Amino acid sequence: MIRRRQQQEQKGSPKWMVTFSDMMTLILVFFILLFSMSVVDASKFRAIAESFQERAAFDSYPSLIPFDNPAEDRDIKDDPFEKDIDPFENYLEFEQEEINQQLDELLMEVLNFLHEHDLLDFISASRDDRGVVLVLQEQILFESGRAVILDGATSFLDKVATLLETIPNVVRVEGHTDSRPINTFQFPSNWELSGARASSVIRYLIDYNDLDPGRFISVGYGDTRPVAPNTSEENLQKNRRVVIVISDPTYEDGDLY
Repeated sequence: MIRRRQQQEQKGSPKWMVTFSDMMTLILVFFILLFSMSVVDASKFRAIAESFQERAAFDSYPSLIPFDNPAEDRDIKDDPFEKDIDPFENYLEFEQEEINQQLDELLMEVLNFLHEHDLLDFISASRDDRGVVLVLQEQILFESGRAVILDGATSFLDKVATLLETIPNVVRVEGHTDSRPINTFQFPSNWELSGARASSVIRYLIDYNDLDPGRFISVGYGDTRPVAPNTSEENLQKNRRVVIVISDPTYEDGDLY
């Protein structure tokens, strides 16, 4: 009887080892979370949240070390992952609110900058999901059907560059035209014209100012995104424009990059 009891007591791992292993696992997870939160990145937080929700590896056996008696294994109750709750949802919402507040403050700074430099008659500023948006009409930048920046436009662009030097955000420059067709050797269609105008603005900003070229994205939309129906000369003029978007860092758009 004594030998049989000793053999039963030697089966499995001691209970203190189970507790110790669980404690070490929790400490490891704790330090992993600390490391992951040391760099704020919304996409990484979402990936971590999804990895916690996909916990199939832990469903098969709650502990890597078996108990002395498997029948005494702990029942998993009130599993927080059973609830459809993102562990970092509150954090991401807080981060987005903070970024929105920063962009609102940036918009006010831009409007004050335009007002101080008497640019409100030539450049409009607004805010949308993409970030802070500056709109420059064609007549202050280019001659009709051309993509060479006018001499009189350089002062406007220099002031825009001064503003961008104080902002680290990615800058997206969009070229837009009206619906009137163009067919020249240099610009076979409005696609080439709008793309060339966006590129000309970026090229001037980085060639004559201390701006990082890696921050800029050039896009030509042709006449595909009008702001007004192309039914009058006034509306045609509104559609011929260059848009500078100071991007929201959390904005996700398939055509942004």
